[in-house]
Amino acid sequence: MAILAEQARPRAIREHPHAGWFAVATVCFGAFMGQLDASIVTLTFPALQHEFAQPLAAVEWVSLSYLLGLVGLLAAAGRLADATGRKLMYIWGFGVFTVASVACGLAPGLGLLVGFRVLQAVGAAMLQANSVALVVTSVSRAKMRAALGVQAAAQALGLALGPAVGGLLVSSVGWRWVFLVNVPVGVLGLIAGRFLLPRTRERTPLGRFDVAGLLLLAAGSTALLLALSGISGLRMPAWAAGLLAALAVLAGVAFRWRERRADSPLVDLAVLRPAAVSLGLVGALCGYLVLFGPLTLFPQVLGAHGAAGLILTCLPAGFGLAAVGANWLLPRGLGSRGRTVLGSAACVAACAILPAAPGSPALVGPLLFLVGIGLGVFIPANNSTIMGAIPERMSATGGGLVNMARGLGTALGVALVTLSLHLGGGVHGGAELGLFALAAFGLIAGLTGIAVPAARSGPR
Repeated sequence: MAILAEQARPRAIREHPHAGWFAVATVCFGAFMGQLDASIVTLTFPALQHEFAQPLAAVEWVSLSYLLGLVGLLAAAGRLADATGRKLMYIWGFGVFTVASVACGLAPGLGLLVGFRVLQAVGAAMLQANSVALVVTSVSRAKMRAALGVQAAAQALGLALGPAVGGLLVSSVGWRWVFLVNVPVGVLGLIAGRFLLPRTRERTPLGRFDVAGLLLLAAGSTALLLALSGISGLRMPAWAAGLLAALAVLAGVAFRWRERRADSPLVDLAVLRPAAVSLGLVGALCGYLVLFGPLTLFPQVLGAHGAAGLILTCLPAGFGLAAVGANWLLPRGLGSRGRTVLGSAACVAACAILPAAPGSPALVGPLLFLVGIGLGVFIPANNSTIMGAIPERMSATGGGLVNMARGLGTALGVALVTLSLHLGGGVHGGAELGLFALAAFGLIAGLTGIAVPAARSGPR
């Protein structure tokens, strides 16, 4: 069946000298839509709290359910894509994500909305597990960092438009249109994917699928975030939160044990042995935690109106400018290792200053812009370091790991802010606590960049 096989690009596209960049541009549709959705949803939290009469710790699961789906499915989607075809998986991902977006926009209650967000995450996992792999296999190795920078810029554009568009939609036509706005982008992505993406040339046999590893990963990540929600105000007994925390630890230990012994593991631990990969994934987690933490925090501090959305746009705007301009503005001799350290330093400085005036738009905007600049330098360089240390035949698996770290970092950013607001006794004290925590994770990201040996730091 045609829908179950990868279709060749038209000959004129396939033989065009810029065919690789056409594929990168197509991947940017998915990168844009995924990040638009991720950043726009946080603006709905106040409206959902009001409409469904639920605390933030309950409403945050509109984001966490989506992110948990990503964390649990990205590695599996990457493995399936390496075996069955990255183009096929990517196009199907667009279709599932677009249909699920319509279902979210029509959801009659919070429970169904959370459920439809899980379905949306299935489509997003199919997209995101392949995005990095499609980029690095479509262009030459010398152009890999520049191509990843373009992809990061598309993510940044989605992030930048998310708060502004979200604030306007929520305050005018309502929160449902925050999900329905994905539909036209999804239709364009489906068409572009069919005609501009290359078929998969090298495949890795799937072998016996590691269902046990998938279940352990999903159980551990879900238990961890539920435990954090339990101590952040979600209605559950204290003993239940403690039990969930213990379950998360046990599931993590069991997952590692399983992956070391499985014939065809969900996550090949051998891929993680190079410091460039293992430490780079820690850095990716911390980087996205710092990126999404403020997008959850400041709608609570400033409100979810249009003006607040415009202020929040400063963060992803800085991210996009740096992601695109770093290759032209920074010295050519400054490799990926130096860029990760420089970018994280800017994040730490801005997050450390922000607690001085978290409610002042005149200061918040420029400081968020500086955070974005730092992350726009750090994240593409860090991703390039990781992918440069992974064999091409396992590029989708590696891309799935990168995006899994991103999803977990994003989820932890949402959970960390919710926890900080709860422990801080409200918006004022909680905002300061959350910003200092974000600065600490930015520092950890920088330390991972320093720890990676310069000779293994990826393309320069």
